Amino acid sequence: MGKVLIVVDMQNDFVNGALGTKEAELIVPKVTEKVKDAVDNNNGVIFTKDTHYSDYLSTAEGKNLPVEHCIKGTAGWEIIPCLSSYAHNIIEKNTFGSVDLPKATEAYDEIELIGLCTDICVISNAILLKAHFPEKDISVDAACCAGVTPQSHNNALEAMKMCQIKINNA
Repeated sequence: MGKVLIVVDMQNDFVNGALGTKEAELIVPKVTEKVKDAVDNNNGVIFTKDTHYSDYLSTAEGKNLPVEHCIKGTAGWEIIPCLSSYAHNIIEKNTFGSVDLPKATEAYDEIELIGLCTDICVISNAILLKAHFPEKDISVDAACCAGVTPQSHNNALEAMKMCQIKINNA
């Protein structure tokens, strides 16, 4: 049925909030353009939202990353303003990879991922989708992703290549 663009966790807390980085801020124009192009070409667009609750610090993730972020209902949890008008199809997830993405993407022939963070949620979702759909064309646009650090971003891109996920614009 064509192509779907997965926009991973383009939320305030990951761009300029609690876990924001300069690299995340720098990809915003490219991500915005990519989303607009997908909409203009009638491709599917699915956003994921990292979603945590007030008990975050007592969760396994919170114990390993003790920075409250993407708490449901807060400004940091929201999709960044320049993308919010495109975020009609949203999958909330409380962990790195979304087990709901395979069902949401099963009708598409091609799946492309962009967003944050390359080395955590993008790679988790890309590998989850590749494992679920080994024969589908699954790709990541490196220019529309940012990692926790530039080095971990590049490491994640290399790992995805090894798992036969196509890396574009690296």
